[in-house]
Amino acid sequence: MKWTAIDRGYSFQESEMNVPVQRSYHRRALLRRTACGFGYLAFAGLAGQAAQRSPTPSSNPLVPQPPMFGARAKRVIFLFMHGGPSHVDLFDYKPDGQRHSGQTASFQRNHRGESQEHTVLGSPWKFRRHGESGRWVSELFPHTARHVDDMCFLHGIHTEGINHGACTLFLHTGAANLVRPSMGSWVTYGLGTENEDLPGFVTICPSGNIGGARIYSSAFLPSSYQGTALGRAEQPASQATFKNLANATVSSSTSQRQYELLRRLNAAQIAGDAETDSLDAAVNSFEMAYRIQRNAPHVSDVEMESPATLRMYGIGQEETDDFGRQCLLARRLSEAGVRFVQLNHTDNSTTPKWDQHFNLKEDHPVNARQVDQPIAALLQDLKQRGLLADTLVWWGGEFGRTPFSQNTTGRDHNPHGFTMWLAGGGVKPGIAYGATDEFGFRAVQNRVHMHDLHATILHLLGLDHEQLTYRFDGRDFRLTDVAGDVVTDILA
Repeated sequence: MKWTAIDRGYSFQESEMNVPVQRSYHRRALLRRTACGFGYLAFAGLAGQAAQRSPTPSSNPLVPQPPMFGARAKRVIFLFMHGGPSHVDLFDYKPDGQRHSGQTASFQRNHRGESQEHTVLGSPWKFRRHGESGRWVSELFPHTARHVDDMCFLHGIHTEGINHGACTLFLHTGAANLVRPSMGSWVTYGLGTENEDLPGFVTICPSGNIGGARIYSSAFLPSSYQGTALGRAEQPASQATFKNLANATVSSSTSQRQYELLRRLNAAQIAGDAETDSLDAAVNSFEMAYRIQRNAPHVSDVEMESPATLRMYGIGQEETDDFGRQCLLARRLSEAGVRFVQLNHTDNSTTPKWDQHFNLKEDHPVNARQVDQPIAALLQDLKQRGLLADTLVWWGGEFGRTPFSQNTTGRDHNPHGFTMWLAGGGVKPGIAYGATDEFGFRAVQNRVHMHDLHATILHLLGLDHEQLTYRFDGRDFRLTDVAGDVVTDILA
């Protein structure tokens, strides 16, 4: 027998019954078919060790993975209020701001400790206590206020950056200076999906502007963990659906036969000794697409709900229809097993963002009316269905607003101290954690950095933020970079 190396494989010339036979083997085949297979056994052992270190040893990268430790939550619904809602007008009641409204006060606006004089702007809206927990909520959120006993308010949130772009990226990816995977991608990388027939991460009506696709990107993680976008901000939520679910030119039975033929052809090719990494990825994408075609139409059709449910979410009412559809779709996706669902309000041409540098009194009520009833309906629906206990609902924007006026009628960006809230999913209900100063400008008590919040959400899902890593370009990356502490005081 003679052999010579040819390209990526090896060529053999054997003499069988005096008839020369030319055969080509790739390296893996060579190891398996020579030396009694001992070389291949060593290779298989090393591959097995690598698979044990991988969070997704299955050929399907979205197969469900066990948490690292006992999880309190199985899934997340993130209600992203694009533009920065004003915490001092919604959930962070500041009597001093009311008393000193119109007066001048000094505010430290940079890390050097330098202060600037600004005119205090008290909230134009009344606050009152709600629920047995007595949490303060503004009159802008009357429906959501009925659920404060299920909510955990974080009043000491602070973040990095000052503008929408940097803070939006930091909120979603834990970084603003590099292209990093989004939080939904990290979660599905660590846990997979509860339903292999649907994507693990879905974002509804995302913005194509500030942050763009980076807020649901998998970046350097495998593309299987990329968020699936349904609709976009410029479209009504009624158009937020999976695309290309049906082929109008062939019947479903013909489509199924085509898929089965393609699967057999791919299996035959994989059974050979070719390099299969890229082929495996292509096969996975074809199979996921086929499963989505069979399952997504039923899950994404909110019109299948009862008339009473549609009314509860405000669907059919002009102001609440759009976000109501997002909330109901999020419940249906979560109930079907999607691991991370993000809702996006709002960045379109017909509705002002939560970004009132001007016209606070006119525009903030518009935003609030659009989301208040749908959010309350989502919390009520999840609770009635027994889903709130292991579904973490997360509400917030990229930053808050200043307690002083800008342009007389508005408020500026405020990353130094603002409010987010969590509900369900293993957090203590009916509590307020942390505080801003007397005017609501800086977080001063039980401060929670955005890295801390990310670490805490991962912890609730049973993931250690220090161990959930991915090696890229010679470095182990993680959502929380080299920072972040779990806020244990809010865990139930």
